[in-house]
Amino acid sequence: MNILEELQWRGLLADCTDAQELAKRVSPGPITLYCGFDPTADSLHVGNLVPLLALRRFQLLGHHPIALAGGATGSIGDPSGRTQERQLLTKEVLDANIAKVKQQLRRLLDFDTPTNPARLLDNASWTAPVSFLDFLRDIGKHFSVNQMMAKESVRARMEDREAGISFTEFSYMLLQAFDFYLLCRDHNCELQIGGSDQWGNITAGIDLTRKKLGRSVYGLTLPLITNADGTKFGKTVSGAIWLDPTRTSVYRFYQYWIRTDDRDAIRYLKFFTFLTQDEIAALEKQHTENAGARVAHKALAKAVTDLVHGPAATTEAMRASEILFGGDLAGISETTFNDIVGEVPTKEIGKADLDGTGKPLVELLVQGGLCLSKGQARKDIEGGGAYLNNIREASLQRTVTAKDLLFGKHLLLRKGKRNYVVLTAK
Repeated sequence: MNILEELQWRGLLADCTDAQELAKRVSPGPITLYCGFDPTADSLHVGNLVPLLALRRFQLLGHHPIALAGGATGSIGDPSGRTQERQLLTKEVLDANIAKVKQQLRRLLDFDTPTNPARLLDNASWTAPVSFLDFLRDIGKHFSVNQMMAKESVRARMEDREAGISFTEFSYMLLQAFDFYLLCRDHNCELQIGGSDQWGNITAGIDLTRKKLGRSVYGLTLPLITNADGTKFGKTVSGAIWLDPTRTSVYRFYQYWIRTDDRDAIRYLKFFTFLTQDEIAALEKQHTENAGARVAHKALAKAVTDLVHGPAATTEAMRASEILFGGDLAGISETTFNDIVGEVPTKEIGKADLDGTGKPLVELLVQGGLCLSKGQARKDIEGGGAYLNNIREASLQRTVTAKDLLFGKHLLLRKGKRNYVVLTAK
């Protein structure tokens, strides 16, 4: 399949300015394309994955991708899809954000291949030297205010009389159009891709490039992803799912994908992985026959976590996920264990209680709330249903001391298959 057929099969082709002409253009040889992202945070999030992975899909088929950091556009703020104006960021913050995001992009794109390496550019490099008057004379004159007001991103804000739209945000599409024109002129870039909310900005750049250079360029949009239940993709109760492990731990990142709605599992395999059509078809068959086995979910979580965080981090996240199903605790890092703690009830105990001969396991099972009485605790131990740090304890005389503490502070108690509590010694 060529790249357009690949995107179509994966359900990633929302719209295209001239699909037939673009198909003719990409079939004989590679095309240079770009996707922009405004560094409004010091990390990308899972919502950025669809367009950035699309750049990677183009690259794998021999095309030349450019990831464009919005050092200029990011200082203005894109009104697309927003009901309120963004908080303006300083140049220092934007530069720091770009530096961090660049590290994440290296996992998603190949900047070192000798044939068609990805490039990371910053639109501040060509926008900052241009004076306001020169920009109005050379770029602004090519835009009709009537046409700009008809763009969805502008029209939606203007219809909201309370929020409205500032001149700053109104001029955003001129800056993005300027990017496409400059990239075409200086880097022979002929295609811009982005989310479907970027359609107005993309077509503005196509018009400007045609007027300034007399060249035909193309725009392609990818669908904005929503979950099957109608909720916004990439959002949880605790907030966005970030690619930076200091903002969203690898364990929680992995769990996000594992918990994908059954109705979304196959769709997300197509959107967010590089598994082949045959591989996904095989997973779809297993998923249809027994969704409860979660084979598709596990393949999805592993593939995306491998891509973003690397196989070693994925392995630890997978092992951590198994801990709440009785998995071995050996080798798990404290950071990962702390993520697990957030998944189960936690109670405090006095660290002094574990000094010397320690405290009977029978009492800790009651203190942790797993058993209503010492008599019930004894029955559970005798029946083989009591576990300390995921190791079955069958002795009624078992006492727990400070030596049993994980990372010097935690005890993981379990009753039966799924009833857990973490006791934290203070």
